[in-house]
Amino acid sequence: MIVGDRLPDLVIPLTRTLIVATAIASRDYQDVHHDPDLAAERGSKDIFMNILTTDGLIDRFVTSWAGPAAVVRKIKIRLGAPNYPGDTMTLTGQVTAVDGGRVEVAVRGDNSIGAHVTGTVVVELPEGA
Repeated sequence: MIVGDRLPDLVIPLTRTLIVATAIASRDYQDVHHDPDLAAERGSKDIFMNILTTDGLIDRFVTSWAGPAAVVRKIKIRLGAPNYPGDTMTLTGQVTAVDGGRVEVAVRGDNSIGAHVTGTVVVELPEGA
């Protein structure tokens, strides 16, 4: 792999079930992630995905590309537009640095509103990969 290599896009349908189930699975009981009425009271148009789910999806995206022996060393992300139910997020990535077995990937997740997440992931690949 070389700098500039692009990862295959990952398209994720943003279902209400995905948003609620992953919030609960990550023990994030904030009402904005499961109660539409309370989310609206707090100024949101609907429930929205939590950062722990976004982080997990980024990890999945990069490790699916890098392979099962890859070890994630660092994830640095910034959230933007909320992920609401009924939308779709497309994750894209590009290799930005290669240093021995360490690879840095710039990642981005876009939905219909704009960039939901941007950031970088550093993975360590086994020798010979």
